[in-house]
Amino acid sequence: MLERNVDVLASETYDDIREIITSARKRVYVAANSAMVEAYWLVGKQIVEAQGGEARAEYGAGLIAELAPRLTAEFGKGFTESNLRRMRQFYSQFPNRAAVRLELNWTHYRSLMRVDDEKQREFYLQECADQNWSTRQLDRQINTHYYERLLATRKDLRDGIRTEIDVVEPRLPQDYVIKDTLVLDFLDIKDRSSYQESELEQALMMSNSERWCHTLPAALQRP
Repeated sequence: MLERNVDVLASETYDDIREIITSARKRVYVAANSAMVEAYWLVGKQIVEAQGGEARAEYGAGLIAELAPRLTAEFGKGFTESNLRRMRQFYSQFPNRAAVRLELNWTHYRSLMRVDDEKQREFYLQECADQNWSTRQLDRQINTHYYERLLATRKDLRDGIRTEIDVVEPRLPQDYVIKDTLVLDFLDIKDRSSYQESELEQALMMSNSERWCHTLPAALQRP
């Protein structure tokens, strides 16, 4: 009887601890991506302003070519020429800082930047944030023309279109795990192919999270 009680207690305690760790991982994931998105928006803004704005963008290509190797050497592979151009595009397509939804991660925004039509891009931005789509879900919605399908559906049937994504592309636990190499570079976690998942999680939750959680909010404080 005593042994059974110990087993029950251990099982219940395990479930409680598991919930604590899972919740902490999700908070780290959200905080890391939010800080990265805001930093990349600011980088894009800085580049656009240094280049003299949109009208003179063609004259500023050399600036990115000069910045990329220096930033990459100090901060990692997330600051190559192509990535800096993407940050510049990010600011250009989302110039209103207050409208940037920080609950979306950088991979979300990379998908949104592929949508050429501004109205559709804004629609997918709001729907993604409001419906809490994963990056896989957003990609599927864009690729299957969710915007057009929703408009073509009678209003009383639109709820079925909105909820089908949870059936055909449900969220998975790994959607909350940080494995994007850009995120690892941003957190100054050196990439290596032999990284064990437990080591990655420990590095995120024990080493880096305290550093960037204390320094980035001050550096990125809104005016």
